[in-house]
Amino acid sequence: MTQHDPQADATALLQFHRDPELLTVVNVWDSASAKVVSAIPGTKALATASHSIAASRGYEDGENIPVAEMIGEVERIVAATTLPVTADLEAGYGDPDDTVRRAVAAGVCGANLEDQLRPLPEAVARVSAAIQAAAAEGVPDFVLNARTDAFLRAGDRDKADVLADAIERGRAYLDVGAPLVFVPGRLDEEQIGALVEAFGRQRLTVIGRPGMPGLSRLAELGVARVSYGPWSQRVALTALAKLVEAVQAGGGLPDDVRSNT
Repeated sequence: MTQHDPQADATALLQFHRDPELLTVVNVWDSASAKVVSAIPGTKALATASHSIAASRGYEDGENIPVAEMIGEVERIVAATTLPVTADLEAGYGDPDDTVRRAVAAGVCGANLEDQLRPLPEAVARVSAAIQAAAAEGVPDFVLNARTDAFLRAGDRDKADVLADAIERGRAYLDVGAPLVFVPGRLDEEQIGALVEAFGRQRLTVIGRPGMPGLSRLAELGVARVSYGPWSQRVALTALAKLVEAVQAGGGLPDDVRSNT
């Protein structure tokens, strides 16, 4: 088992976000995926994907997996790498500060925490409680990636109102100590630019998905981090499906399969 110092990992992970070079994290969901991603040159840190962990254990996304199972899988991922690990803790499984404490005990140095568009005072209090819980466990540099679901839950709302909501929420989370704001969704350059202007450079994290600006452009705009959520698992499962299709058609393994994974 790899030993981690969560505070030292957190300090390093925070610096990766503050550096002008865009941090990319391809999300993992178990020890095997963690080892594969860790071994690729240029990988600086790992991020778990709650959706993918839940799916691999037969649960629907949305905090349906018991928190003990989620933290147990995160702990195995941490043990599989020497790199800093940040965990997707959804909305905290009913008790965000306790969940953060359990994640720190598992070796995690950062986390995503969803607001699920709760009333802003409640959402701010949950972010603050999570940060304080990590500090109380000896990780004052804990890299909390405070997520607002303003765009994911926008529905038919006016785009300008959605952007204004995301900015208000993100600023509030930064004000209580969150180092980063995560705004998932299909964002265009104008929206990303407005979010960076509101939060400051190297404070915004986004999810890579079809239709998003390229990595070089995101770096130019001042984005701190791009993650891939469940998309990495979908890519892996697409490869598996293609293998099955090839076998069913009378073929076999592709020539470029890697034996060291």
